[in-house]
Amino acid sequence: MDAEISLTVDGVARRLTVDTRTTLLDTLRERLGNCSPKKGCDHGQCGACTVLLDGERALSCLALAVAHDGAEITTADGLARGGELHPVQQAFLDRDAFQCGYCTPGQICSAVGVLAEVDRGWPSHASPDLVADPELSHDEVAERMSGNLCRCAAYVNIVPAVQQAGGVQA
Repeated sequence: MDAEISLTVDGVARRLTVDTRTTLLDTLRERLGNCSPKKGCDHGQCGACTVLLDGERALSCLALAVAHDGAEITTADGLARGGELHPVQQAFLDRDAFQCGYCTPGQICSAVGVLAEVDRGWPSHASPDLVADPELSHDEVAERMSGNLCRCAAYVNIVPAVQQAGGVQA
C-alpha cells in the first residue's frame, strides 16, 4: 500500500508517494537521493543512519517514513549554513575525528543532538548528579555517543571533537 507524505529535508520541502513499509533511511537515500545518512547495520545498532528528526537525533533505519509525515529532517549535509560549516562539522575536521568517514554523518548528527540534550540539562547514565547541569566530560560524551559505532575506532578524536563543539577546552 502506498501513501503520500511530505517531508522537509535539509530545508527543502518534498512531497512524495512511498510504500508504507519504507524506512525513512531508504526514503532519504533511494527516493530523495540524499546519501548522507548511511545504511550500516539496518537494525538500529550502529548509528550510521542517525539524522535529526524534528530536532531530535533518530535512527532513520528504524523509522517508517509514513509515521513522520510533515517532519523536518536534517542530515549532516544540511547542517552547514551560508557556506559555513556547523561547529560540530568544523570540530570533526579540526580534531581529525574520522578515518574512512562512513560513520561520520551519523556521528555528526548524533553529536549535534548530544549538545542539544546537554544544553537542555538532560542527564545521562554517566551523569554523576541527575539534577545538576551535565558537563561535557570525556565519560559523559562517550556515554552519550555510545550508540554510534566507528569501525575505524576514531573515538579518541571523536570525543574531543564533540567537547570542542560544546565549548570545552579539551
